[in-house]
Amino acid sequence: MDKIAALRTFVTVAEEGGFSRAASELGLSKSAASRQISGLESALGGALFARSTRTVRLTEAGEAYLARARLILADLADADKEVAAPQDALRGILRVHAEIGLGNLHIAPAAADLMAQNPDLCVELDLNDRRIDPIEGDCDVTFRIVDNPSLGEKVALIELGLFAGSAYLAGQGRPQAPADVENHRGLVLGRIHAFSGWALRGTDRAIMPRLRYASNDVEAVREAAAAGLGIALLPQFAAGGLVRLLDGFEPKPLTLIAISGRRPMAKAGIRKLIERVRISLRKGA
Repeated sequence: MDKIAALRTFVTVAEEGGFSRAASELGLSKSAASRQISGLESALGGALFARSTRTVRLTEAGEAYLARARLILADLADADKEVAAPQDALRGILRVHAEIGLGNLHIAPAAADLMAQNPDLCVELDLNDRRIDPIEGDCDVTFRIVDNPSLGEKVALIELGLFAGSAYLAGQGRPQAPADVENHRGLVLGRIHAFSGWALRGTDRAIMPRLRYASNDVEAVREAAAAGLGIALLPQFAAGGLVRLLDGFEPKPLTLIAISGRRPMAKAGIRKLIERVRISLRKGA
């Protein structure tokens, strides 16, 4: 068994939520992907996924193994980059646009790492939640989180979840079902007047908490949750230090895409930046 290939397949199945999508992403047949996972589980002596006719979910052991597998693959990718040929060094200016929360946590560190490996590269990073036209605008690549990707390159799935601070839960109790959330204060990413509830899995209606706070900045909402002001629906990458609630009821994931501009000379820089963003998101998951 090719252990590295099996690890890549395992991580992709976990991130894509099923064997069919993972096989398509990897260019494998579904049966080949399934055999790799079965071989890995046999070698480990335990199940990584709980399978049914409709769903594929990580077991508790699979959750723990996923974190380690991501780090192993990220470290391998980093090692490959360190021995890359010098002629691959990037030069000039790379203009990047991203949403504020994602940009601060993952795009900016990825850009810093790219510049560290390419001393002649200059990055101009615009962090702003407004939508721009990356084709017409003065931008080489824009990173955007969307619920229905129809253009651009898929970078990663963005898992969502309900989160709260431990102090809040100690005082207000922990919701045991989606309906319980309506008895709690809600911290909203967006605007209060535009809030129409949280669409959680396993529910047939939007869940409406008692609104306490709203911001268009994901870090501001996370800080409010950490301060004990209520429960927030956040991307997993932005929920560090918070307690995850109602596993299995989280909304369907969003997708991070990268939309490239028109400058052909920027393609190499965009490719390497996307690779580093993927690594950063995996480490932060």
